[in-house]
Amino acid sequence: MATAADTTAMRRAIVLAARGLGSTSPNPVVGCVIADAAGEMAGEGFHQRAGGPHAEIHALRAAGGRARGGTAYVTLEPCNHTGRTGPCAQALLDAGISRVVYAAGDPDPQATGGAETLRRAGVQVTGGLLADEAAAGNAAWLTSVRLGRPYVLWKYAATLDGRIAAADTTSRWITSPEARADVHRLRAEADAVVVGSGTARIDDPQLAARGIKGATQPLRVVVDTGATAVGPGARVLDDTAPTLIAVADDVPAAHLPEAAVLRLPRAAAGPGLDLPALLAALHARGVRSVLLEGGPTLAGAFVAAGTVDKVVGYLAPVLLGAGPSALADAGISTIAQALRLEVTETVRIGPDLRVTAVPVTARKGN
Repeated sequence: MATAADTTAMRRAIVLAARGLGSTSPNPVVGCVIADAAGEMAGEGFHQRAGGPHAEIHALRAAGGRARGGTAYVTLEPCNHTGRTGPCAQALLDAGISRVVYAAGDPDPQATGGAETLRRAGVQVTGGLLADEAAAGNAAWLTSVRLGRPYVLWKYAATLDGRIAAADTTSRWITSPEARADVHRLRAEADAVVVGSGTARIDDPQLAARGIKGATQPLRVVVDTGATAVGPGARVLDDTAPTLIAVADDVPAAHLPEAAVLRLPRAAAGPGLDLPALLAALHARGVRSVLLEGGPTLAGAFVAAGTVDKVVGYLAPVLLGAGPSALADAGISTIAQALRLEVTETVRIGPDLRVTAVPVTARKGN
């Protein structure tokens, strides 16, 4: 039975884990808190970067000798394998930890089994404390393990009547500086930022994460089926971050840097590229989370393919009455086919409203 102190310590570990968002891929984000034998907090840590020490190691180092006889609170079941670092289950045993409380089990077949190793060594182990909260923070990694593709967050900014631009196509700026700064936070937390050819052609975006101290720049991806939207001198081809231009495998692309070209098959039905093939190619490159930024045509294709895991909409208190909408054709022709969402958060960002929602089917499935 978890105590109030257990819950407090695990919630702190979840907060710590979030500090690793954007820098640990393809590994999960993990936080750890160590309490000494008297129940006093002795050390804490989080997984900071792929290839570096895991959360448990940072926390054990901070706790030192006070870890012996104490309790470790970890957001993910301690790993049981040797990769670029050693198994955390063994490190906890070596430190003399007598009790381990973890939130979510590890579904990775290469790393699971840490809980059983600890139990066999006589450590008291309890799993499942705040599991849903911990899993939400690790949604990208869990999706990649379970589905073999990156987690996709679709972000859009629109007026209150759902327009992303005016009738004359002007769109700067619908939302406030505060909302736009928040989008850079989303970029910094993602492994890749994806836009379509329309966005690339009209906006010439750089797609970098700006104003975020210590941010790891995401991979920039432009879905440019015909290889016509990105030309020499485009901002997305600068040296701020790596870039991929996804083009159909049957179009000429000699005007693009060879290393930036990702050739993919066309979609079996309708225009555009095969999106599962795009996600598979990104996953193979270590991408575990995708921020889908635009535009409505590409967003509609992702929704139609069933590959949107979360929606974040920034709604400005503005009315336009005409102009393009946030979402184009998504293969939905009747209300019975509507993609139902569950709102998980609403937050004021400056004068705007940020609404976060997940597909109801995805929530039930997880």
